[in-house]
Amino acid sequence: MATMTAAQADELWAGADDQRARTVELLESLTPEQWDTPSLCEGWTVRHVAAHLTGQQQGWGDVVRFVAAHPRILRSVTLNAAIHDSAVLLAGVLSTDEIIGRIRASIGSRRHNAFVTPRETLTDILVHSQDIAVPLGADLAIRPGPGALSATRCWDTRGSWLSSVFRRLPLDGYRLRATDVDWTRGEGLEVAGPVGAVLLLLSGRPVALDRLTGPGADALRAALTARG
Repeated sequence: MATMTAAQADELWAGADDQRARTVELLESLTPEQWDTPSLCEGWTVRHVAAHLTGQQQGWGDVVRFVAAHPRILRSVTLNAAIHDSAVLLAGVLSTDEIIGRIRASIGSRRHNAFVTPRETLTDILVHSQDIAVPLGADLAIRPGPGALSATRCWDTRGSWLSSVFRRLPLDGYRLRATDVDWTRGEGLEVAGPVGAVLLLLSGRPVALDRLTGPGADALRAALTARG
């Protein structure tokens, strides 16, 4: 993994802060019923996803303290199960105002979870904000610059443990091209659209196909339909 320059780090964190601020604005506008809306993450509500976003800055000490306070999390059998279960726990102990306040308090901070890089922190807020916004029909666009940074990271880490948190979509044999920023990866039938939609596809969210076009998008829709 290439080391980021200071300018690249500034761009990354500015993108994360922008998405955090706009996510806070959206959350502040929600009704109680909307907080309980199913998100794009299977088995997660909007509240669960928002609660998960409060945990973007955990060091190893924070993780140890959380597990000590909630030892049942050790019974989670997979990484995804542990992430889900911790989100449910947080959603159960934090009020709506506390969830919003914690996300707001992270704006301007460059701390990130001990076991990932800042690139994963950017992806986390970009993608999970869409998990909240899309089912609600809310406009919370991913900016092209941060979206391209995150899409590159997702592409580069395909097949690694970092990608294990995403649903695996059959993207081999396709050329992914963003239409709002200079970004292209892969070879084959073209799948084109806003980089935010490309990022959702790379992070295992087929709902993105609603905003993607090209012969590759059509072929991928057919492949996913056949797979069930």
